[in-house]
Amino acid sequence: MPLDLWTKTSGTWINILTVLIGTTLGLLLKSRLPKRMQQIITQGVGLLTLWIGVAMAGSLADIQAGHIDGVILGLLTIAIGGVLGEWWGLEERLTDLGDWLKRRFSGKGRFTEGFVATSLLFCIGPMTVIGSLNNGLIGDNTLLTLKAVMDGLASIPFASSYGVGVGFSVLVILVYQGGLSLAAGGLATTLPDPTTDPRIFLITGVGGLMILGIGLGLLDIARIRVVSFLPAIALAPCLYWLAERIS
Repeated sequence: MPLDLWTKTSGTWINILTVLIGTTLGLLLKSRLPKRMQQIITQGVGLLTLWIGVAMAGSLADIQAGHIDGVILGLLTIAIGGVLGEWWGLEERLTDLGDWLKRRFSGKGRFTEGFVATSLLFCIGPMTVIGSLNNGLIGDNTLLTLKAVMDGLASIPFASSYGVGVGFSVLVILVYQGGLSLAAGGLATTLPDPTTDPRIFLITGVGGLMILGIGLGLLDIARIRVVSFLPAIALAPCLYWLAERIS
């Protein structure tokens, strides 16, 4: 029996709800915390983000595409993806969207920074891909529900530091995560078991490098143009296929 729209996308709607709740709590908390406490919260989130990025990037060590090592393949993927992202001006486009939302809804402070950082953090990672596929294919939203709880908790300190822009990341969650769930039927033949597929490992590893960039930005260590690397996510399966063929 075909799944209805709610069953296919239920995890995404739960995720949106938890981020909105977390953002609301963060905004309430922000007004009660002095600046130095808000700063230490941001630093704590930055450290945790670095840890998540390192853990995900470790997936590159589990890949071997023919004779090409996963680390080399990851480097090629993120480098080519970054060049494409710069060519297409993705960083500026997402920033412009954040600025437009900020003006449209009278946002204040670091609205755009919060929108961009959390849009990336909440949508990059294996839980998003595998959870969306499970939700769209068999109606199982367990993994996305777990992700939703994590995103909701993370949005509290983010919103206390960056403001209401964090809540607008739900627009990206809706389009990207919801879109993956709806497209899952077409991906079923190419990803029969996403939990063990090396292409997913490559996507995870490249995504981990991008999340490391977010963490470095949160800690004011370096300003990484993370959005420009987004094409690497779509490019990863193609480069894996090509590496296997030429090896």
